[in-house]
Amino acid sequence: MIKENQKLLNRLHVISDGLILFLSFPLAYWVRYILLNGERGVTLREYMLLALGYTAVQLFTYAAFGLYQSFRRLRLRHELARLWEASMLDFLLLQSLLFLSWGVHYSRLALGIAFALYVGILSLKRFILRRFLHMFRRAGYNLKNVLIVGNGHLAAKYLNEIRRDKALGYRAVGYVCGIRDRSKNNLKWLGGFENLEEIIEETGPDEVIAALEAEDYGRMPDVIAACEQTGVKLSIIPFFAEYMPSNPQFDDLNGLPVLNIRRIPLDNWANAFIKRTMDIVGSAILLVLTSPLMLICAIGVKLTSPGPVIFRQERVGRGKKTFYMYKFRSMRQNGESDTAWSRDSDGRRTAFGSFMRKCSLDELPQFWNVLRGDMSLVGPRPEIPHFVERFKREVPLYMVKHQVRPGITGWAQVNGYRGDTSIPARIEHDIYYIEHWTVWFDIQILLMTVFGGKFLNAEVTEKEKVRR
Repeated sequence: MIKENQKLLNRLHVISDGLILFLSFPLAYWVRYILLNGERGVTLREYMLLALGYTAVQLFTYAAFGLYQSFRRLRLRHELARLWEASMLDFLLLQSLLFLSWGVHYSRLALGIAFALYVGILSLKRFILRRFLHMFRRAGYNLKNVLIVGNGHLAAKYLNEIRRDKALGYRAVGYVCGIRDRSKNNLKWLGGFENLEEIIEETGPDEVIAALEAEDYGRMPDVIAACEQTGVKLSIIPFFAEYMPSNPQFDDLNGLPVLNIRRIPLDNWANAFIKRTMDIVGSAILLVLTSPLMLICAIGVKLTSPGPVIFRQERVGRGKKTFYMYKFRSMRQNGESDTAWSRDSDGRRTAFGSFMRKCSLDELPQFWNVLRGDMSLVGPRPEIPHFVERFKREVPLYMVKHQVRPGITGWAQVNGYRGDTSIPARIEHDIYYIEHWTVWFDIQILLMTVFGGKFLNAEVTEKEKVRR
């Protein structure tokens, strides 16, 4: 039943997208030439013909970008990013072709209006559709039945996730493993590994989830064979999943698939160039715009406490290289600056320093660090060497954060993990950012830094913030 529902939903999805795309052109024509009373150089019929061809091409591009696949496991912001990328690609291609052509001269304003209309309406449609499906699944409809193979901590973690988030639309029909484990997880035990093929035939799941522990991994060929014999989709949670990113990348070595355990988008030179350009332009503009404010802060520090205006502290940056990070001094001079954290109720802090910390004004000199290349506008916060040496032994994956430039603000900070807070939770957020970096993600974090966490789309729940 779930497959039929998915096919019907996909067909309606494509048809409704096509209608929105096609109707955006005559609507844009009406806005440009009737509402705005523009001079008509191209007839409505010619716009309709253009809309017909453009709609077909755009739907093909959407399909190529994976927009018509099941999105149970695809977050809204990732789907919208694909939608906008595919739309921009075809729109730029259309503009290029029209510029090079010697035929009809379409209004660029009309085409821009059409683009804004269909991208906006398609984005809104996907947001509403997701909300509707989430409510539908929470009510117990459109559920995908899964059979779990294994009963260790990986299987328990998967089961807890699908039970906790009903909106995902998964329902476990039972699990298959050794008899010794059949009392765990409050889930029906359906039999041993040797009976897997018969169990699949009897229960008819939509998907089999193999979550075998390391000691049982020798059974994986039999699990794969059973799923292939019964024609059921198989998804595998490897026993080393906690060391993997959520979107692993495979390379091809003469036909041999090789798994990259840590995919970092900023390893791509084009991505790194874009981010560095944003940092240079952004920090230069912000240095100019905030210079009056920095002058006021400098005077305030000098008048309220003896000592230097700028506080310079050694931090560990990209590639584990150290650099000096600059701040306006918010504390009285002391000997603990390299071995102790600043807390909300820190007796070393001056009154003016507390005000600057509350408004994050003490961080303004770090725009100079960004311009120099020591830091980025967005990234994991850098730590002092004393704590790096300590945490790299105590916190799993702690050193991964040093594969990118540290930032003035970051995904962990906008989610409340700053100062004396949980280091493991902060690292989870940092690694999520590193593995999922996009230009739009950086913009989101910057906007959240300025306007607060409520700016972010409600689709990003606590689960999505730290899902690995």
